[in-house]
Amino acid sequence: MRLPRDVQDLLRTLTPQVLGALVRRYGHFDACEDATQEALLAAAEQWPVEGLPSNPRGWLITVASRRLTDQLRSDQARRRREEDLAGRPADAVAPPADEATLARDDSLTLLFLCCHPALSPASQIALTLRSVGGLSTGQIAGAFFVPESTMGQRISRAKQKIKGIPFQLPAESDWPERLAAVLHVLYLIFNEGYTTSSGPQLHRADLTREAIRLTRGVHALLPDDGEVAGLLALMLLTEARRPARTRSDGGLIPLAEQDRGRWDRVLIEEGSDLVSNALRHSILGPYQVQAAIAAVHDEAPRAEDTDWAQVLGLYGLLERLAPNPMVTLNRAVAVAMVQGPEAGLAVLEPLDSDERMAGHHRLHAVRAHLLELAGDLGAARTTYLAAARRTTSLPEKQYLEAKAAQLARS
Repeated sequence: MRLPRDVQDLLRTLTPQVLGALVRRYGHFDACEDATQEALLAAAEQWPVEGLPSNPRGWLITVASRRLTDQLRSDQARRRREEDLAGRPADAVAPPADEATLARDDSLTLLFLCCHPALSPASQIALTLRSVGGLSTGQIAGAFFVPESTMGQRISRAKQKIKGIPFQLPAESDWPERLAAVLHVLYLIFNEGYTTSSGPQLHRADLTREAIRLTRGVHALLPDDGEVAGLLALMLLTEARRPARTRSDGGLIPLAEQDRGRWDRVLIEEGSDLVSNALRHSILGPYQVQAAIAAVHDEAPRAEDTDWAQVLGLYGLLERLAPNPMVTLNRAVAVAMVQGPEAGLAVLEPLDSDERMAGHHRLHAVRAHLLELAGDLGAARTTYLAAARRTTSLPEKQYLEAKAAQLARS
């Protein structure tokens, strides 16, 4: 039976709350996740027939708690039989907890645990999508174009690494670094959804929606944090353009050529309000600046109305706050739009010796665009083809090859 969308959304929203409540009470991350999945399956079978319970969260926690304690008691009985022979006492199982005991929302604590510094970024993303996002291992594997068995092993290893880590929020002194890791993971999930790194699709709407949903949850828990608000605003302002990014055949449409009438004005208004409020009341941070740049683009009625001088100023500020080659790459475009393509090309030159950008298709793509603006069509064509050879995204490859072919006919 296919669940109605609102029930699917409710279950996905409740998943981290239920899992967090169980982990806080019982530990045993793996067992708690299994019990949570069993409770979700029971809900999917019973709720469409019996209707939603008056307290869906409490229902899920109660069912999961019962199944978990049954399993733990079964495991304990087995260990007792084994340890009686060895003369060692078995560990006691905590009694089932009622919903009132488990009422606290532990979603943020769970996010911190999934983004623990003991894990690699790839493992943090996988575990977050599985345990906090409620995505299946198969869905996560499909999003990142790896076999389900490979993703299952990655998630299993991640769980083993965090085994024994206390289920609690970090110490106050560790908050900035740990929250930054959480936001970075959410940012990476969104970016992979908005422009997939490989495969036939330009974007994965399921990943962008999930990143936005999870970031909304963090914002609800930390409404006064400017960088949380900035990241959410950045996602909303970027996601607003998605309906206009592809042709009917899935081909890429660059920002300057998009039909802005298809942009989601509701998301743009929400994102603009969020970043404006954060900039007024919070310490300035990189996500807020990126959101401000996105807002400048989204608020321009036409591409030619874009306030490129403001964009350039914001990129200069971003480069001081969070210097990295991708920021420099984007600043080069803004420089070209304000000072001319030759000036933009000059900004790109140091990136050729930056090992983080060596061979990256975006460096070649931006250089090709600026060469085209400068009128050097032969070099632009060659550079577009170089970029096409380096990307693993089929829509980007096709777009870059089409640009090269267009210049060949000029």
